[in-house]
Amino acid sequence: MNTAFIALGSNLDSPIQQIQSALKSLHTLGDVTGISSWYQSEAIGPTQQDFLNGAVRLETPLPPLELLEALQQIEWDHHRKRITRWGPRSLDLDILLFNALSYYSKRLEIPHPRTTERAFVLLPLLDIDETLSLPGGEKISSFLPKVAYQSLNRLDSINDYR
Repeated sequence: MNTAFIALGSNLDSPIQQIQSALKSLHTLGDVTGISSWYQSEAIGPTQQDFLNGAVRLETPLPPLELLEALQQIEWDHHRKRITRWGPRSLDLDILLFNALSYYSKRLEIPHPRTTERAFVLLPLLDIDETLSLPGGEKISSFLPKVAYQSLNRLDSINDYR
């Protein structure tokens, strides 16, 4: 089995329902063994509604590229349209970490290239495992000071997203 950390985000078409449905779909790819708190974050890119963000730890038999294809199918099933980079989306699923693997291809980069630059990625990862490290051994928590300026609201419940 492989351990993957997957980011989830949505700001279109009933984000709470998009995320809840995506969580059910992720269970078909393996065992979800950790779920972060949920966060409301300002969108990066064009002006748009805030995002609902979180992450899961997934134990899966799938190798990285097959997992990517499965995640993209889930996005497609949730009517994801890739029109504008960093634009609004019904569902965004990203592989953040996969085992202790460093991997690069045209289709996939692990760790996700902006993992250490975004509070809405770092905090959910640390919610799941506060000792988590990048493949090179650098602690995820060591990047928090670099993102302290980013606006992020931890929600008491996924239903608190507005």
